[in-house]
Amino acid sequence: MKMPSNKSAFTLVEIMVVVAIIGILMAIAIPNFLQYRKDSLKSACIANLKKLEGAIEQLKLAGYDEITMADICEPLGRLKEEPRCPADDSEPYDISGDIPTCPNIEKFPDHKLVGN
Repeated sequence: MKMPSNKSAFTLVEIMVVVAIIGILMAIAIPNFLQYRKDSLKSACIANLKKLEGAIEQLKLAGYDEITMADICEPLGRLKEEPRCPADDSEPYDISGDIPTCPNIEKFPDHKLVGN
């Protein structure tokens, strides 16, 4: 018995072209995705630093001299929870100076408030 010869199927060349196009798209998309992720972590860290800076200013205006993270995050404090850098949340922010700093500044030098 003879099979009909007019089957509809993809050739090897067509499949290779599709795979090559997908590879090119992935080569473009993956670096952009990684850069967007890095930028979003930086933005979140800077937003946390700005929140801390605002809370510290409020406490200074309220008459606090030595401000600790417990003062900022206590039940009546300015923040509900202790903020941490989203890139590596192993350590809390450093609030010992006038301006809060990211504990991961060595690994992520752009995680700082503008002008610092």
